[in-house]
Amino acid sequence: MNSGKRRRLKGNDVKHIATALGATLMLAAPATAETPRLQRRGEATQLVVGGKPMLLIAGELSNSAASSAAYMAPHWAKLRAMNLNAVLAPVSWELIEPVEGRYDWSSLDSMLREARANDLKLVLLWFGAYKNSMSTYVPGWVKQDQSRFPRAGLPNGQSVEILSTFGEEMVRADARAYAAMLAHLKAVDGDRNTVVMVQVENEIGMLPVVRDYSPAANAAFAQPVPAELIAYLTQHRDTLVPEMKAMWLERGARTQGSWTELFGDGDAAAEVFTAWHYARFAETLTRAGKAAYPLPMYVNVALNRPGRAPGQYPSGGPLPHLIDVWKAGAPSIDLLAPDIYFSNFTQIVDRYHRADNPLFVPEAHNAENPVVPANAFYAFGERDAIGFGPFSIDSVDDAPGQLGAAYGVLQQLQPHILTAQGTDRIAGFKPRQRYDESLDYEPQVRRLGNYRFTVAFADIERPAMTTETAGYGGMVLQTGEDEYLIAGKGITVTFAGAGEGPSLAGIERAEEGSFDAAGRWIAGRVLNGDQTHQGRHIQLPAGSWGIQKVRLYRYR
Repeated sequence: MNSGKRRRLKGNDVKHIATALGATLMLAAPATAETPRLQRRGEATQLVVGGKPMLLIAGELSNSAASSAAYMAPHWAKLRAMNLNAVLAPVSWELIEPVEGRYDWSSLDSMLREARANDLKLVLLWFGAYKNSMSTYVPGWVKQDQSRFPRAGLPNGQSVEILSTFGEEMVRADARAYAAMLAHLKAVDGDRNTVVMVQVENEIGMLPVVRDYSPAANAAFAQPVPAELIAYLTQHRDTLVPEMKAMWLERGARTQGSWTELFGDGDAAAEVFTAWHYARFAETLTRAGKAAYPLPMYVNVALNRPGRAPGQYPSGGPLPHLIDVWKAGAPSIDLLAPDIYFSNFTQIVDRYHRADNPLFVPEAHNAENPVVPANAFYAFGERDAIGFGPFSIDSVDDAPGQLGAAYGVLQQLQPHILTAQGTDRIAGFKPRQRYDESLDYEPQVRRLGNYRFTVAFADIERPAMTTETAGYGGMVLQTGEDEYLIAGKGITVTFAGAGEGPSLAGIERAEEGSFDAAGRWIAGRVLNGDQTHQGRHIQLPAGSWGIQKVRLYRYR
């Protein structure tokens, strides 16, 4: 395009994309089951599948795994055996539309069959125009036609291997393919709900500079800030994220003007501009997809390292300081999901856990990282997550180790977690770790019901603070007036009375055990004496993930 005036796809365009999908998509839709959806429960939002809430106790495949049915064949059963109930799997544009307008669903249909055979749900990751910022998963006919599908540009005029969001034909082609995939899913899976969510693109962001400098982008940057963005900032003035609030208010909270007038010179305004146009692009795809089959849809984010400038990290993605821009520009997106490979996990999820943004962590370190299980317990127990998954899950399914054991405990606790989410009857714990990997070993305190729980991440009699402590964690769930489930690894829990009544609390009964497939509690040892330090605490040893059922009482 040679003009900064970019024609947005209108409602009729989106409707056309969703319905006019070519003769090869002439499929009769079966009677559909209830479409998976997000539903509010108290203060939490939960994913509802088949009319019932579920947690996505998941893992994400390595990027190329799903492109080969032969490669994946031995992995499906292993993934189920390591206690996953969902797999995050890529679907790439180049595989499903190798020739423009002709769709090949064989790779997707193979995944559907194998997932169903192993009682696994799927979250599909659309690798369309953007994957880790770049445009390497697009079909050859897109790569080769740079006139029709222009690239983003550098300030010196050189192009990069990133498609420009100002290429109208690219937006239309990607949205058409994405809608075709959703229409196909409705036709072949609408009565099965194997696929429960879809990720729109993958880690969108501009590299290696803050914004696209192509002629069309430069023309758009010269235009005033869109009224829609200003209206959102005005309406949400008191609740904007701190960085956006400061950026806008320090310049007078203007309600009209250029990008630099509203957001400052240099990278600041340019990154807001980038975020706005990526968000509008994602909104176009989401609307087209939902018109075909309205599954829950999200956008994931590659986070920024401290001290890096936009472009040194993927500029303009739904980063913590740009959440408001994405909420304004892509209102059809159900949630923004952080991919977390940094040590300060708790700080990051705390920013994405918002009333308007249910928490989902699609990538949380690589699967072999020892902190992954504790992060999952924190996400589900403390931040009401709908799902959690480490990356490259297929690389560890031969030796699932602690992850498989932790996921087994989460599977057993799933009904109790779902019942407690959105209430004050659940709490999750893990040591708070900073970006530099230093640990805060301070015990953490929560009140549940009539008791106050203090959780320490070591044996309080023989403390051994090591880097292994970063992998300790757990959760406490209240199941009755004085009854609790305490689950985890490497935690020591003490308790006291809270509110009116005696301040001292003791253990009436504690027993280790597990829940069977029907949800019945199978008791193991009744713990007393040394196991509870003569009634002073509940301890989940550092060696393994487990559950204890505890009944407390209060005394003077």
